[in-house]
Amino acid sequence: MTATTQTARGSDFAVLCRQVRAANLLQRRGWNYAVRISVTLLAFLALCAGFVLAGDTWYQLGIAVALGLASTQLAFLGHDGGHQQVCRSRRANDLIGLLIGDLLVGLSFGWWLDKHNRHHANPNHEDHDPDIGDSVLAFTTAHIAGRTGGPLRFIARHQAWLFFPMLCFEGLQLHVASVRSLIQGKQRRYRRIESVLLSAHLVGYLGGIFLVLSPLKALAFIAVHQAIFGIYMGCSFAPNHKGMAIIAPGEQLDFLRRQVLTSRNVRGGWFTDLLLGGLNYQIEHHLFPNMPRPNLRKAQRLVFQYCQEHHISYTETSLVGSYAAALGYLHRLGAPLRGTSPS
Repeated sequence: MTATTQTARGSDFAVLCRQVRAANLLQRRGWNYAVRISVTLLAFLALCAGFVLAGDTWYQLGIAVALGLASTQLAFLGHDGGHQQVCRSRRANDLIGLLIGDLLVGLSFGWWLDKHNRHHANPNHEDHDPDIGDSVLAFTTAHIAGRTGGPLRFIARHQAWLFFPMLCFEGLQLHVASVRSLIQGKQRRYRRIESVLLSAHLVGYLGGIFLVLSPLKALAFIAVHQAIFGIYMGCSFAPNHKGMAIIAPGEQLDFLRRQVLTSRNVRGGWFTDLLLGGLNYQIEHHLFPNMPRPNLRKAQRLVFQYCQEHHISYTETSLVGSYAAALGYLHRLGAPLRGTSPS
């Protein structure tokens, strides 16, 4: 799918931005985040304590599942810190991101922030969005055309079916990419403190697991924990852009349309908000990345009405519908490699 080029009209977003500011939707929600962070941290620490108390037993795999969910909820908070949503001070927000990302979750905050900011600037833009860059999966027709043989061609042919199984390895891939970025010196601003925090995480994580569990149980625990973390992370981010408009190289869209036309919202109530960490309001989040998560639901009504008034397509679907759209897009992309026509 290719986005239709529009005449740049920056004033459209400026008017919307004034409405959002007038509604005080960019104001920080300190107490809300204080409670949210405290509850999430207490749950995470309680699971860690439960892990130590449970000892060397296969029942620990249940704790591994719960820790995978808790790790993802912590990652959502690190995401909010990276977008300056939590505190007024950039230093305080970065500190939250560093402690949660590097120390507790084991992901390089600096590496993720650089990658994520590039995605926000050019969502679904070929050659600019790292989230649709050439990888194991193919996200554009150009990537499909480059799959001339070998395992990558096989994966691309069946990528819709392989998508969820491959998410089991997404957590591991994120950890490896984080370590690699620090070793290669790509992160300069916080490289020293990130090296210390990430090393502390690896020592504490692996040391704690192998001290409590026998080697076989320890490996099983790590596999389950990382698989749940990868699946949960992937399932939270996949509905946001996959299957939405792709902006071709050289194609220009104004900021408002670039963000709205390439993003998809997921309908739901408070449980969906909690489950997806506020990422279900992807359109509003992309328009106002520093808007605190608790304000996104209120902003959604305002943005939806504004898009209707300006005849801008606003995509919102159910959670199941979002996965169907994303998987359908991946399946259609792989059709030429299967010798079939896209349906």
